[in-house]
Amino acid sequence: MEFKEKIKQNYFKILEDIEKACNKIRKDFKEIKILAASKSQSPEKIKVVYDLGIHLFGENYVQEAEKKIEILKDLSIEWHFIGRLQTNKVKKALRLFSCIQTLDRLTLAQEIQKQAEKLDLKVPVMIEINIGKEITKGGIFPEKLEDFIEKIKNFNRIKVIGLMCLPPLEESSEKARPYFKKMRKLFEKIKSYMGYEFRELSMGTSYDFIIAIEEGATIIRIGEALFGKRD
Repeated sequence: MEFKEKIKQNYFKILEDIEKACNKIRKDFKEIKILAASKSQSPEKIKVVYDLGIHLFGENYVQEAEKKIEILKDLSIEWHFIGRLQTNKVKKALRLFSCIQTLDRLTLAQEIQKQAEKLDLKVPVMIEINIGKEITKGGIFPEKLEDFIEKIKNFNRIKVIGLMCLPPLEESSEKARPYFKKMRKLFEKIKSYMGYEFRELSMGTSYDFIIAIEEGATIIRIGEALFGKRD
């Protein structure tokens, strides 16, 4: 199949770019996790990516993901939720995903706590930061983060393992750098009192992942650069 070869080429190009970025900042290449952002991608394409060695995938919609997860249940895939999560979809999401990367409001935290208690789960989450303070996006404003952590610190079913962000879309990837720098500073500040489990900084997409790595990302979310344009 033609798409298999294209995905393979894309994958090796991404690895090359990651290696260059890591060399620049003297970081171990193995410390970067590639999350394949598989929204709108077919199970066939996901399987190709899995066979290349990526076993971490992210989905934006619970309903779409549910079908794919069922089809691909025999593969050892770690699924993360990376879209905006509605409270009425939390119960289903907790059954499907091993991490919610987009915790961005108290009502969502309360629902995760409630459903996790029923399911007897401890749920790894990342707090989504609205680093560009865009009113059209979800996420907590940076200056409100510590207050938010204080509010959820007694939610014993929620385990905060890091932060994630999606900065404003710029015409050049270099313009995203100041946002990633701010994220790194915020991450380091919070990390100082969050404990050893708080270690992930999920930032950078197909357009700006090289800059994100240079500024401290531990997880990069790659869709189009890996899978190609959506069908």
